[in-house]
Amino acid sequence: MGPLITQGIINPEWNFVIALVIGIAFGYILEASGFSSSRKIAGVFYGYDFTVLRVFMTAVVVAMVGLVYFNYMGWIDLSLIFILPTFMKSVIVGGVLMGFGFVLGGYCPGTSFTGIVIGKLDALFFTGGLLIGVFIFSSIFPWIEAIYYGGEMGAVTVTEALGISRGLFTFLFVIASLLAFIFTSLIQSKQKKTDL
Repeated sequence: MGPLITQGIINPEWNFVIALVIGIAFGYILEASGFSSSRKIAGVFYGYDFTVLRVFMTAVVVAMVGLVYFNYMGWIDLSLIFILPTFMKSVIVGGVLMGFGFVLGGYCPGTSFTGIVIGKLDALFFTGGLLIGVFIFSSIFPWIEAIYYGGEMGAVTVTEALGISRGLFTFLFVIASLLAFIFTSLIQSKQKKTDL
């Protein structure tokens, strides 16, 4: 809501109300998209259901195109958006651990809470494991701090790393997403035929 608040269109006092409404809508969309189903989420890794991938890619494309367009129109200044610094060692280690947990439990941290809200017992156990993992991580952090902060690259973006413009990257990403939608649809349709 940043651009609408800074330009005086929305009163800053409405921040929390808007955040609550967006949060409820986001939770509803997660549930309606099947993100509360561990089978649907794990289906991406096993190659039989790509709904989660399509929803994520759609969200990324809409946000990316929207931000580039808003920047072009002067409604938002992308140079003012905070970018987390990249630490390549922790990205790789964290990605492997997250992927393993994803396949093993069928949830990510956010979707496990969606599962809890609709009463899924496996989501409750997964979230319990998540909280235990947070406790273990914080307990051993002094010993793994070198890995956590290893491979520092600063606040780098993909476009800077590749040396291409935002517009070109956005165009290529949209094309790649459309190809991924087509490819996954073909895989899923073949999978349904073999199931019959």
